[in-house]
Amino acid sequence: MSGSATYPVPTGPLCLAGPIARPAPGTLPLRGDLAHIALAGTHLAAHYVVPHIRQIGGQGAALRLTPRDDSDTVVTLAPGTDFELLDVAGDWAWGCLGPDGPSGYVKGDCLTPASA
Repeated sequence: MSGSATYPVPTGPLCLAGPIARPAPGTLPLRGDLAHIALAGTHLAAHYVVPHIRQIGGQGAALRLTPRDDSDTVVTLAPGTDFELLDVAGDWAWGCLGPDGPSGYVKGDCLTPASA
């Protein structure tokens, strides 16, 4: 099933009460420019995104730390795995398996096409 995930959009003011340790790369779906909507109350980002659910295609996919073929692999994703798509840039898609991670980049052609 493709479509948007069902995460509640926070209501009221969003603020941080103090410094937060930056999570290790490949863990939480958080970059400097955007983050998963579920992190809105706990981590600061310029934009928060409600993910679109896609699936990993029949060949599986390497979830990578950076959008490069020679980047370290965070985890190998099996065919049919739900992937929460947060951003697309060129041939790469950035997302996660859920708001707790892991997060990273997969080649866009490793995702099944979006349903209409």
